[in-house]
Amino acid sequence: MTIPKTTAVIGAGTMGPGIAATLSRCGSTVRLNDIDAGVLERAKAGTELASQILGRLDAPEAPGGSVSFELDVDAACEGADLVIEAVPERLDLKREIFATFERVVASDAVLATNTSGIPVTDIAAHLAHPERVIGMHWSNPPHVIPMIEVVPGERTSPAVVDQLVATIKAFGFSPVVEKEVPGFVENRILYAILRECVSLVERGVVTQADMDTAVKWGIGYKLAVIGPMRLLDMAGLDIYQSVASYLNKDLCNDAEVSPLVTDRTGAGKLGMKTLGGMYEYADQDDVNANRSRIAAGLVAVRKTLQAL
Repeated sequence: MTIPKTTAVIGAGTMGPGIAATLSRCGSTVRLNDIDAGVLERAKAGTELASQILGRLDAPEAPGGSVSFELDVDAACEGADLVIEAVPERLDLKREIFATFERVVASDAVLATNTSGIPVTDIAAHLAHPERVIGMHWSNPPHVIPMIEVVPGERTSPAVVDQLVATIKAFGFSPVVEKEVPGFVENRILYAILRECVSLVERGVVTQADMDTAVKWGIGYKLAVIGPMRLLDMAGLDIYQSVASYLNKDLCNDAEVSPLVTDRTGAGKLGMKTLGGMYEYADQDDVNANRSRIAAGLVAVRKTLQAL
């Protein structure tokens, strides 16, 4: 096992609790940090819920793990073998927090960022030891989606890549090692799909509800089992070439975000967190019920896929 003895998770918002729960279940002593006492208090319930879901998933478990909650970043980082940054997506903020890591932690600690798209090279640009900085991009919810993108920067040490890959495998997740590109691989694929989905709904080709059905039970169902490169082989490369030769020209290639989205964000309709976005939600109980159904579905799908 290469689970870190002590892990610091910096940022207790959307991702932090699930990350902390995943590592603590495998025996790591985790310190979850946030500068906002209210966020940190809410993270306690989030961490407990994530731990319960990991139990339902029969995730790997080892004794000795724990999660503590720290307002002081120095205290959270002291003695950490692995530091995972999960603060908001601002380059200046990430550079500031990584400078703190470099001041506080041991010289052999791995410094990972959960950024979903900021270049790792830019985050590490002003550090004395950029060779130990690496991207570790979890998917949301991080305790349920068992894939992590490993993204070295231009000066990241190959030994750090190998070490992080081994750690991820040790807690039962699948590492995907990538070269540094804007948005990384997963988000590039996701946003290409979302752009076409939004365009088709905006043009009135399909309703938003039918779009969700088409993707969930069409390409989503297939890709969850097969994967796009294997799907090409199943369909036949000649068939793909034939269809792509005329269809690619007609796909949405807009560089700007669709008014279907910007009109809603301009009106403060941001999705579940404001009780309205593409869909309307009656109240917070309605949102919670939707989130619970989604979580249960993800758990069921993961257990099924793991059995294949």
